[in-house]
Amino acid sequence: MTKADNKSGQDKKRAAEQQGRRAETVALWYLRAKGYRCLARRLRTPFGELDLVMRHRGGLVFVEVKQRETVAVAIEALGTRQHQRLRRAASWYVAQQNLPSDVSMRFDMIAIARGGFPRHIKNI
Repeated sequence: MTKADNKSGQDKKRAAEQQGRRAETVALWYLRAKGYRCLARRLRTPFGELDLVMRHRGGLVFVEVKQRETVAVAIEALGTRQHQRLRRAASWYVAQQNLPSDVSMRFDMIAIARGGFPRHIKNI
């Protein structure tokens, strides 16, 4: 691999990270407009990153944000392994916050097509 190839790969990774941040910002504002309150954003845990941790109607909502060419492709991008990671990271968050183990939790997804409106999918 040449330095140019490596730089191109780094540029693509950086662009993807920026795109992901923009998608998370869109999702955050969309959820805020629906009455959700943000508790954490891009929270790193030992089990992976939680895109958004929100509070809504007294419960916790852990939100995974995906932006792809279409909403359908964004939805398909959330696989079994990522579901497991999300649940482990959420359990870690609850423990770190000293919340009761029976706290109401929900796992949602915001799927965004490029240039499109966010789609909120509850209880993924």
